[in-house]
This record gives sequence, C-alpha cells and structure tokens, in this order.
Amino acid sequence: MIPFLARTDAAAKAIGAVSTIWTEDGRYVGGNADAHGFLGNIDERCPGWDGHARRATVLGAGGAARAVAYALLERGLAVTVVNRTPERAAALATHFDNRVDAMPWDAAAGLLPVTDLLVNTTSLGMAGKAQLVFDLAGLKPGAIVYDVISVPLETDLLRTARLQGHPVVDGLGMLLHQAGIGFSRWFGVTPVVTPDLRALVEADIRAKTPAL
Repeated sequence: MIPFLARTDAAAKAIGAVSTIWTEDGRYVGGNADAHGFLGNIDERCPGWDGHARRATVLGAGGAARAVAYALLERGLAVTVVNRTPERAAALATHFDNRVDAMPWDAAAGLLPVTDLLVNTTSLGMAGKAQLVFDLAGLKPGAIVYDVISVPLETDLLRTARLQGHPVVDGLGMLLHQAGIGFSRWFGVTPVVTPDLRALVEADIRAKTPAL
C-alpha cells in the first residue's frame, strides 16, 4: 500500500487507505482510524442504534464511503452505495467483493423506505461547497441521518432530517474519535471524547465560521 510501511492494520488493508502512521520497534506502521471514528461517533450519539438497524444507504463512493461501508459491514448491516458516477459505486462494491450493493444516484429515492441509516459521505453541503439537494420525504420513520461533514455543524441535510423527526448525527464526533487513535499511538494515552471536549471544539468552529 505504502512502500516504507512495515505493515498495515486490518482496517487499512480492508479499506485500502492509511490515515494514521506510527512507529513500532523502530518501524513504520500504518492504520486507518476513519471507520473507528465513524462508529465511535454514532455509538455515542445514538446508543444501541445497531440493535435495530439492518439496512444502510450511503451517499457517495469516495474514500470516506469506503471507510463507512467497511464499518457498517463489520456491524452486520446490509449496505447500498449510491453515487452520481455509477462506475465509482461499482468499483467500491468490487473492492468489498460485492458485499456492498452499488446503485445510481436516482435509485436513492426507492431505497429510502427501507433505510434504517442514511449516511452522506460526499462533500456536498460542506462550507464553501455546493449544497446537497436530496429529498428525504420517503425516508423510513425513525431512520438515523448521519452527515460526515463537520463544518457547518448542522448541514441542510441534517436540519431537514431533524425537522422531520429523525435522529441526526453530525461529523464532528467522527473527527474527535478518529483523532483519539493517532493520539494514543503517538503518546501512549487514549483521550476520552467528553461533552466538554466536544463543546470546546464546537465553540471554536462557531467562532471561526460565524455565518454557518
């Protein structure tokens, strides 16, 4: 994957990407903390969610989508990825030995009535990017809507979902839980993502992006 690495962890191998590098016995080791961050965040914000969630729909087919798909497969969910470029969705499905279903973007509406977890992994809705135009009208009652974007803290997708009564999960906690993996590898101490820590980072984001 990366020539100078002595080895990579299971998540990095499965996802096909390294997001964290550390040393062990003088050798470089690569890992991927994205799936850990994704799951740590939703586990914190919606405790017990995976006890009833069976089907997930993932918007996008980039690197974040790979990490999310891996995480959801590990939790036993059926995963469908939809993307504006069908070939990219198909490539992601192939990467996971077709344990993931790939569909074109316009198929998403038909998936919503049976979706327990909807995840946006695209950059649409991020500060400085175009908005994500997506109709949640047919989404299964009680389905969780998760946006991996952290700035703004509440995207249009999450705002719409919240107003329709859906549990929502923003992307900030994913970043915090991801960072904990690197910190523990580098300094030997595992930080805890507390409400106070989240509030501190939230305040910093709001101060730097007052219009969001």
